Amino acid sequence: MKYGQQFPASLVLGLVQVCLAQANFAPYFYDNGASSTNGNMALFSLSEDTPVGSHVYTLNGTDPEGDFVTYGISFESSSRNFFSIDPNFGNITLIEELDREREDEIEAIISISDGINRVSEKVLILVTDANDEAPQFINTPYIILVPEDTPAGSSIFKVQALDKDTGSGGSVTYFLQNLHSNKFTMDRHSGVLRISVGATLDYEKSRTHFITVLAKDGGGRLRGDYVVFSATTTITINVDDVQDTAPIFVGTPYYGYVYEDSHPGSEILTVVAVDGDRGNPNMVLYNFVNGSDEAFRINETTGAISVVVSPSQLKKEVYELRVQVSEVSSSGVLAAQVSTTVTIRVVDLNNHPPTFYGENGLQNMFELTMYEHPSEGEILRGLRITVNDSDQGANAKFNLRLVGAGGIFRVVPQTVLNEAQVTIIVENSAAIDFEKIKLLTFKLLAVEVNTPEKFSSTADIVIHLLDTNDNVPKFSSDYYIARIPENSPGGSNVVAVAAMDPDSGLWGEVKYSIYGAGAELFLIHPSAGIIYTQPWAALDAEVTSKYNFYVKAEDTEGKYSLAEVFVTVLDVNDHSPEFDENIQETTMVLGTPVKIEATDHDAEEPNNVVDYSIMQAEPANVFDINESTGEIRLKAFVHSLDIIHNITKNRDCTWSVLVQAKDRGSPSFSTTAVLKIDILDETLHRGPMAAFLMQTKDNPMKAVGVLAGVIAIMVVITVFISTAMFWRNKKSNKILPIRRVIRKRPSPPSRTIRAEWLKFKRSHAGDKFAVKDELPNENHNNNSLMFTPPPTAPALPPPPTPIPKISPTEWTVPTVSGSLTPKHTRKLLKEKALESPVQSALVSELKQKFEKKAMDNKPYF
Repeated sequence: MKYGQQFPASLVLGLVQVCLAQANFAPYFYDNGASSTNGNMALFSLSEDTPVGSHVYTLNGTDPEGDFVTYGISFESSSRNFFSIDPNFGNITLIEELDREREDEIEAIISISDGINRVSEKVLILVTDANDEAPQFINTPYIILVPEDTPAGSSIFKVQALDKDTGSGGSVTYFLQNLHSNKFTMDRHSGVLRISVGATLDYEKSRTHFITVLAKDGGGRLRGDYVVFSATTTITINVDDVQDTAPIFVGTPYYGYVYEDSHPGSEILTVVAVDGDRGNPNMVLYNFVNGSDEAFRINETTGAISVVVSPSQLKKEVYELRVQVSEVSSSGVLAAQVSTTVTIRVVDLNNHPPTFYGENGLQNMFELTMYEHPSEGEILRGLRITVNDSDQGANAKFNLRLVGAGGIFRVVPQTVLNEAQVTIIVENSAAIDFEKIKLLTFKLLAVEVNTPEKFSSTADIVIHLLDTNDNVPKFSSDYYIARIPENSPGGSNVVAVAAMDPDSGLWGEVKYSIYGAGAELFLIHPSAGIIYTQPWAALDAEVTSKYNFYVKAEDTEGKYSLAEVFVTVLDVNDHSPEFDENIQETTMVLGTPVKIEATDHDAEEPNNVVDYSIMQAEPANVFDINESTGEIRLKAFVHSLDIIHNITKNRDCTWSVLVQAKDRGSPSFSTTAVLKIDILDETLHRGPMAAFLMQTKDNPMKAVGVLAGVIAIMVVITVFISTAMFWRNKKSNKILPIRRVIRKRPSPPSRTIRAEWLKFKRSHAGDKFAVKDELPNENHNNNSLMFTPPPTAPALPPPPTPIPKISPTEWTVPTVSGSLTPKHTRKLLKEKALESPVQSALVSELKQKFEKKAMDNKPYF
């Protein structure tokens, strides 16, 4: 190239890069030692229980030129990728689970690069152990066979368990869990199983033993916690039988029986024995030791015992045979022996059942006729029964009992040997009742006691009962309640009573009769029991409304019972109301009612309840009447004499009223009467006090208040005067007695005339006319200088004499509708209540006459 010629740009760039490359140094890792967690991972180890995702290490290096470096990690193709790395910061993260038991070290290639140079290093990462494995038994299951005669303390087995962990976590110790079984022990370190000292194995008691072995590691850290792992397994120990036990008899004790019909050579029973060593038993042989008396034989191999002679040739009833069994070993040598006793009894054959006999021989039904209710303990002598069993000894023993007798009878004896006379005794006399059952049937049972066959037989007992008069007639009710209207004619039926006598024949016939204080008006049919009234009886509820008496039911022998009869006479409306005799004329004070009364002599409500009404009045619409009490009063608008004068021209104010008294019976009865009423205003002839009392008659509390005020004023005045007299006497204490002695006040004039004058002045207007009346006075004192006192009012007419009534003693009888009690005092109470209004009316009438005479200017003087 010539001087001044330019080089191409690409050539210049390449030359620059070569120069720079020759001057750039490679990056490198820091070596911070084994204990560091950053650097080049020299001697780095990691525990196998490190959680996946954990940050485990940081690669750390630098570039000499200070360039930015990146990091990397890789693994061989045959290995798993356990880690991932952040190329910028070098942070290494675990991404696969570690298992030291599978892979205890990991080879990895780490690298660092500055973009130009890349440096790689091969590192070995150690995986450290954690206690994450449990011990595992090997060669399981464990089943061993141990002879039963193995000496105590002998080693019989060894278990082994492996733990893949290292250190304490890999060490294993052994324990027995079922400590309640003390026949075996185990070495905790070696796992050797031994028979405990003092313990033995016995095939005959227990053929198999089960032992649970626990293998436990030494413990270690796992994920921060200290843990211990264990495993269990079961050892099955089968005990091997050895010949160490004598033969054993099965089914002892042995009993046999030779019956009277047995034949020679008959088998009686078989004894059975087995070798006590069940696992490997030897053969056994049987033979008699003694007691057979050549009368019995035993099979040496089967143990069957048989009789060789006729039962009639046996001399004893009981034979005790000694049987021996011998064990024969496999070599034919007799080994252990054992013996037992066999009891053989010669017995009679039970071939006859119990049998019943009567007077004429064999009989299975017995009959008897007797009266009901015999005495308890009485023997049924009409029954002659014999029972017999033809067998001998225990075969002839049997029991007797009654079946179906229901505790009415008992049998004697209850246990029989061979033969007995049977006696039947009455146990419950009340149950032997002809009215309940006329025929008693039950069975007599005989059954053997101690025999296997339990032969039995029965006999029928039939008892015919005869009746006796043992019952009293009994009424269907203890009392009877009847009701009959008072207008019932004589001979009317009242009630029917009924009594039953369960006895039969004439003893069951019942006759009726009645008696008692209330039975005079009644009769009873002697056989039908119908109670009816006497033909002449006339019932009256107003006289007597209740009767009670007794009815008697009697049988032919005089046995009887009583019932009580209550008869109520029902009231019938057969009386009309009756007014009082003095109802024709009465006087009414203005503002005060007058009362009329009518009496209905019926006995019961509503027949004796009276309602009052005004049928006609002249003039009409002036009076009102209370329909229940009979009080007559003026209409509300009539409150003065002026109004009365405006209504009628009759100046004496006398009106006629037609009143009616009507009962509430059905049909209803009524009575009418004409009542003349004189009306006067009494307040015109009285003083202020009387007028005030008339005004306050509807408000009595007002009058009481005024009276209390007057009394209070009088008390105050009295106290004031007493106080003044006290102070006056105190000031003139010395001269006052002398004045009293010397000066004498003149005698006051007689106050009789003044008193009479005051009395005359305070009298009513009618009384003034009475003073002037010149009527003769039988009690007049002709020597008296005073005025003649006014005559008193004439005496009241005597009250009407009440109609005498029979007043029987009051009593009540409980009935279905209640207690009915006659009422006798109602009329008398009403008559007493009318006495005061009648007197007032008469006095008012007298005053009215006096006033009329005064108006006609006819003085009495």
